[in-house]
Amino acid sequence: MLTFNFRLLKKGIICVALLLTFNDAALAQNYNDNSNSFWNNVQFGGGLGLNFGDGFFSGAIAPNALYNINPYVAAGLGLNFQYSSQRDVFESTVVGGSIIGLVNPYPELQLSTEFEQLYVDRDFDEQFVSNVDDNYWYPALFLGAGYRSGNVTFGIRYDILYDEDRSIQNQAWMPFIRFWF
Repeated sequence: MLTFNFRLLKKGIICVALLLTFNDAALAQNYNDNSNSFWNNVQFGGGLGLNFGDGFFSGAIAPNALYNINPYVAAGLGLNFQYSSQRDVFESTVVGGSIIGLVNPYPELQLSTEFEQLYVDRDFDEQFVSNVDDNYWYPALFLGAGYRSGNVTFGIRYDILYDEDRSIQNQAWMPFIRFWF
């Protein structure tokens, strides 16, 4: 059975609401101030994921915000939520956040680093596996490289902290597509 920490969800919703409130206040304050270019350098993006098959389902949403420090360097923050289930085998909920750093030495080349801290809640059906229901924090540190065209980057990244027994991914190498608006 899926157990979900509603206190953690409530705190996350409050943090997002406060962030949006401060964001709206800052935008209103700077609406007529053309000298402040902070919001001109902010991009939003992220990812959506959906995977399903014979009794399997996985869905993910990962919004991100990025600040372009200059044409070559950017940094940002992200949120992550993922739910997965295999009928009669397991259910998994993952929530967390990330810190992102991007370097573009050439307009088409993007190098990236991303640190994720994820809370994993896995529940297995007792007839398949016993005593392995797990609730734990999992860190991941990705180093990546990609080809950039406009606001889209295609590439591959590698989790240097990958742990085969604890990771939510099945391997350390992962392809990615990034979209920023």
